[in-house]
Amino acid sequence: MKKPAFSPLLMAGVFLLFISATSPSGYVVGDHAEDFSLKSVNNKMVSLSDFKEARGYIVIFTCNHCPYAQLYEQRIIDLHNKYAPQGFPVIAINPNSPLIVEEDSFEEMQKRAKANKYPFEYLFDEEQKVYPKFGATRTPHVFLLDQDKVIRYIGAIDDNPETPKLAKNRWVEKAVESLMRGEKPNPDFTRAVGCTVKKKPTTAPDPMSASGGKQ
Repeated sequence: MKKPAFSPLLMAGVFLLFISATSPSGYVVGDHAEDFSLKSVNNKMVSLSDFKEARGYIVIFTCNHCPYAQLYEQRIIDLHNKYAPQGFPVIAINPNSPLIVEEDSFEEMQKRAKANKYPFEYLFDEEQKVYPKFGATRTPHVFLLDQDKVIRYIGAIDDNPETPKLAKNRWVEKAVESLMRGEKPNPDFTRAVGCTVKKKPTTAPDPMSASGGKQ
């Protein structure tokens, strides 16, 4: 029985598919993150550069509706309360489109932040331009930056979404502690677990408007 033949064109297509599937999308550890300016639930624009005394930044892409984000909500608050006084504030960013999930609208963000007394900045990536640069794919998804805005850790907060007390690996805490000692986090990458980021729908152009209303 003859083995199936693979044409050079087919092999090239498979190779390109493999590259696109395995190549990182967004920042990787060691990259320098661009600053951003996003609207806070307090109705002010917030950038990383606003944190003048920061020794680093715990940037967490999260949201209102996701069960995983809700499970980690208190832990995110605890991270800020523990490490912000030591120079590592949490900056939470909602990357989701409210056109897909109404619960993630700016107004609902304000309500949740007030109800749960968020001590950190909660920002809205309304135009969805920031999260693709970071490569955030889940909520929650953590990016730990050092003082120079270099990415030092990417991934999950810990290894037990359901039961915080049973977490064996508190990766973000360990990573922050490493930076405070002047060391590189180890591990510096883990797999984020949570809901996928909800992208705003893309709409095709209206043929009537494109043709000036003529058929």
